[in-house]
Formats: sequence, C-alpha cells, structure tokens
Amino acid sequence: MSFETSSFVNFISSLDFSVVWRFKYALLWGLVTTLKLTVICITLGALLGFVTSLFRTSKHWFLRFFSGIYVEFFRGTPVLIQLFWIFFCLPVLLGVELSNSFSAILALTIYMGAISSETFRASLKNVGKEQYDACIALGLTPAVRTLYIVFPQAVLRAIPTLLSNCIALFKESALVSAVGMADLMFVGQNISNATARPVEVLTTVAIIYFAIGFPLARCVTFFEKRILKRFSM
Repeated sequence: MSFETSSFVNFISSLDFSVVWRFKYALLWGLVTTLKLTVICITLGALLGFVTSLFRTSKHWFLRFFSGIYVEFFRGTPVLIQLFWIFFCLPVLLGVELSNSFSAILALTIYMGAISSETFRASLKNVGKEQYDACIALGLTPAVRTLYIVFPQAVLRAIPTLLSNCIALFKESALVSAVGMADLMFVGQNISNATARPVEVLTTVAIIYFAIGFPLARCVTFFEKRILKRFSM
C-alpha cells in the first residue's frame, strides 16, 4: 500500500460523525431559521417581482426606466456584496442600526424581486389579449383585472421558473451567516470550530442543503411538464 493510499485510509478511519449527532438540535434550529428566512423572502420577493414586472411593462417610460435599473443592478451584482452593503453601509446613510436578520431579509427579498420580475414579465406576455379584452367588456377596473385575472394566470405560467428561483434563493441564504445570522451555515461553522471536526460537520450541512434542494429541483421538472402539457392542449 502506497503512502498516499495509507494516509487516505487513516483519514477516513479517523472520521467521527457522532459529533454531528451530539449537535443535532443546534443544526435543526439552524435549518428552521434558514427555512423561515427563505419562505419570508420568497413570499415578499415574489410580490415585489410581480409589481416590478407590471412596472417594466407599463406605458410610462419612467416606471420602465427605474424598474429596469433595479432589476439589472441586483441581477448583475453578487448577493454577498448587496448583503454587506445593506448591513454595513445603509445604517451609516440612514443613521439607524439594522439587525442582521432585517438586513438578511431585505437583501434576499430585493434579490428575489429582481430575478422573479423577469419570470413574471415573460409570463405576462403569454396572457392572451382576449383576456384583457374580456375584462374591458365586463367593465372590470385595472386593479380587479390585475389581481383576479392577470395575476393568477401569470403565477401559473411562472411556477417552474419561480421554483427554480426559490431553490437558488434557498442556497443563497447560506450567505447570511457572513453577517452573524444563526442560520444552518452559521451554526455548522460554529460547531465545526468548536469541535475541530470541519469535515464531518460541513459535509453534513452540505448533505442537508442537498436533501432539500434536490427534491425541489425534481418538482420543477414535474411542474414544468404538467404546465407545458396544460397549455399545449
């Protein structure tokens, strides 16, 4: 047996995943925090994205202009920089102190709004003109038309891409550990440092992210086939 092989075997035999079990409740608490953060930011971000998509398709040039700048800027810059800027720079400009949880929610919501706005904009283009004509014929106000006619159809058409955006946001949420929010990644890092077992702990954290992200990715494929089949009939 070569030196490299024996070293690898010794390394494998030295792994002790029981340390992960001892801190299972801490990891579970971090996972719950991550999921809560993700759900909040997905909900707020999707609503922001839909409103932004309406602005981007508006007849008013200034709404299209400013919403376009917002989307392109936040889609074109790293989420970590956006998070750091909100956490460190925004309090200096506003003269107020922002908590790490509020900064995390704000940063991820703005990012989700930017990426989902393009999803909604594409789905709005697929809402047939006859739907708008029917609303006009029925005398529906623009607010009623948007809320009860356009929005449900846009959401239905956007589900596959929105789910992909949700998966991306779930993975990006690990960045909030950089500002001290006690999510799954932050808890995993602390346990890793305290036990000097980074391989076992961080591997487990990665497996947890994968165990949630992979089924969701399969759901995207499922819903995409179902929706494409529905609208091709």
